[in-house]
Amino acid sequence: MFDFLRTGQIGFVHLFYLNLILSIVIIFFQRRDPRTVWTWILVLNFLPIIGIVLYLLIGQDYRKSKMFKMKTLDDRIRKAAIKQEDFFTSNENIMNDSYAKEYQRLMQYNLSSGGSLMTMKNSMDIFKDGNDKFDALINDIKNAKEYIHLQYYIIKQDYLFLKIVKELIKKSDEGVEVRVLFDGMGGRFMSKKILANMKAHSIKIGTFFPATLGKINFRINYRNHRKIAVIDGKIGYVGGFNIGKEYVDGSKRFGHWRDTHLRIVGEAVNGLELRFGLDWRYATKEDLFVNDRYFTQLEKMDFVPDKDDNILRMQIISSGPDSETKLIRDNYIEIINRAKDHIYIHTPYFVPDDAFMSALNIAARSGVDVRLMIPCMPDHPFVYSATLSWAGTLLEAGGKVYTYENGFLHAKSVMADGKVACVGTANMDIRSFELNFEVNAMIYDEEAAVELEDNFMRDIYYSKEYTLSMYKNRSLVQRIKEQISRLLSPLL
Repeated sequence: MFDFLRTGQIGFVHLFYLNLILSIVIIFFQRRDPRTVWTWILVLNFLPIIGIVLYLLIGQDYRKSKMFKMKTLDDRIRKAAIKQEDFFTSNENIMNDSYAKEYQRLMQYNLSSGGSLMTMKNSMDIFKDGNDKFDALINDIKNAKEYIHLQYYIIKQDYLFLKIVKELIKKSDEGVEVRVLFDGMGGRFMSKKILANMKAHSIKIGTFFPATLGKINFRINYRNHRKIAVIDGKIGYVGGFNIGKEYVDGSKRFGHWRDTHLRIVGEAVNGLELRFGLDWRYATKEDLFVNDRYFTQLEKMDFVPDKDDNILRMQIISSGPDSETKLIRDNYIEIINRAKDHIYIHTPYFVPDDAFMSALNIAARSGVDVRLMIPCMPDHPFVYSATLSWAGTLLEAGGKVYTYENGFLHAKSVMADGKVACVGTANMDIRSFELNFEVNAMIYDEEAAVELEDNFMRDIYYSKEYTLSMYKNRSLVQRIKEQISRLLSPLL
């Protein structure tokens, strides 16, 4: 009996020292947000064994790791960036372009902080339905002449993927280069048989952060959430749809899947190609930048378009643990700060950091019409409770909140004043701001912004307004769930 107690005491002491060491590491050796630090300390001390396991799986901070040092910009991209810097230093150029005049600061920030080139010669289609998006993508795959690059966070081995694979194999057999990249977490159930068949047809496969011990992945907290497709360097796709049948057929649990995806033709495709190339190089060690065929338009890009060109200003922006700045989050905030009339936001997860929430509250209290649309049901219980809690904070500031009732809302977009929009893969949550690898299109165009805003207004017809009265009269159980989830927000 005494031996058992003595063993338990020794184990407790060891556990205490392990928790102490991890706490010291988190506080003094990792440059984290103070809220995240305190959250991890609480988890480690209130859930000693479970907390240690959670920290080992999802708590390690890779953002200062050397693993991303190889992700450097190609010389050709630097030359194009310098060319654009010259444009911004010319007052004459800025005065002749209303968008450059109004959003010069944001454009320059994206260029200097993320190497995001401003492009002018573009056209764009907006998809709200997965059937339309994948029909267009498959048609573009069928018409590919040189190469196909696909990158998705989630790829499920169902009929939709098999349909795409069938076309990819045909194109590969014709001599078209095909590369497919997926996240180690999102593609963890990919069939080895299907992958082997693709490789047998000369299709190259890459896995970003693959599992290291069977199905165990110690970098599970860092997910490559990007969805990119590039066809021949001329057509690009970016947005919220993953590859899975629920994105076209809906699901029994969630019903119809409401998302937003863009099909881009023009110079901005170079930004998507660049992002794919960097992620592909990290995952496979194959360097696409040594081959001119993938970036043929960079040296030809001219910031000042001809009168006959299709003009749609766009920057492809990305962020993640490989970035020094929270570029996408910062673009969201700048859009909010500059809004004069209205701000419309689609997001499935609303777990903002202090800076984002403060910007929204100031806008709402200043008389700007701030409207937030979220799903009517959770796919992650803790995240949804946190979402409702932060939505309540916006309501108290005078904003409006809607819950989308016609299925599951998965779109991620911020639109303002019928002038600008930011659309892509990044949710309005701390995970997307800090932990996930994300990519968005920053759009400076009235026609595109108005179309996106019209889609938002049509979605209101399929939504219910979540009022301040409803928020204040929620049950005690719901209040407790929200408080716990809000406390854990930095980890969600």
